[in-house]
Amino acid sequence: MNAKLKNYSILFIMLASLIIAIVAAVGLGAVRIPAREFAEILLLGNETENSTILLQIRLPRVLLSLVIGAGLAAVGAVMQGIFKNPLVDSYTLGMSSGAALGAVISIVTGVGFSFAGLSTTGVFAFIGAVTTLFFVYNLARNKNAVAVNSLLLAGVAVSYFLAAVISFLMLLNDDNIQQIVFWTMGSLSLTSWSKVAMSYMVIVPGILGLMLFARELNIFAMGDEAAQYLGIDVEKLKRILLVICSMIVGAVVSVSGTIGFLGLVAPHIIRMIAGSDNRRVIPYSALLGAILLIASDTLGRTLIQPVEIPVGVMTSIMGGPFFIFLLRKQR
Repeated sequence: MNAKLKNYSILFIMLASLIIAIVAAVGLGAVRIPAREFAEILLLGNETENSTILLQIRLPRVLLSLVIGAGLAAVGAVMQGIFKNPLVDSYTLGMSSGAALGAVISIVTGVGFSFAGLSTTGVFAFIGAVTTLFFVYNLARNKNAVAVNSLLLAGVAVSYFLAAVISFLMLLNDDNIQQIVFWTMGSLSLTSWSKVAMSYMVIVPGILGLMLFARELNIFAMGDEAAQYLGIDVEKLKRILLVICSMIVGAVVSVSGTIGFLGLVAPHIIRMIAGSDNRRVIPYSALLGAILLIASDTLGRTLIQPVEIPVGVMTSIMGGPFFIFLLRKQR
């Protein structure tokens, strides 16, 4: 009973925090929008002088932050469950860099166009994420085993290489340099309702798909051999989960660029306060990731107005020290 009460309390606090973060993010900025006016516009349909700012700029941006943060945090939780290491996420394994390179290739080759909210840039980002992940995975694999240390080193090395390739493409494409910088730094400044719709169509089903395998991830914690003995096809399930993770990361990068460390921070915090059961870790991490990204984006656009700090920079400022903390703790 106490455990259930604790879980309900955590869930209630997180949902309340998410609502507060949304209201604050919508209200704060160069033009302040009070919570009362926000409610009048959204719930009563009243037209005010701030209606356009709310409905066309801030609300889609907040909703995009919500789903992107949830997706990255859920991916981080699942990848840490697969590899049984809290230092693993899409950023440290090079998936985000691979997705960014795919998006950049789409831009420089001129095939980056959108149709009905679906972007070929997103397709290239997905291909880049999947290709990078499986390259890193096979690079670190020794026979049928994958050492986590080797996986992390391979991910970091590949990320540096891909970053160099992106920089090289920037030198060769002065006309597209601003758009490329957008992908490499991570930003939500170009949000639109079509991007919100596309993101929700891909990321929300992806998160739900990951949650379906929470029980199997709990069994993974006992080791691959134990999971195999209990009837789980370990390698097949890993491939399924990694493809879903790649799909989510590709969708994220296609609309916001590279946003790092969120998938590292959120799951670790959740495990500290709610335990290691993936049936709670995945959804709670998604909620916390949404809260953290909304807060990071709000801080980035309000701290030094009128200059906007890209959200990818904000999450890296937050996640870098946390990553160092985890490294020291692991040692």
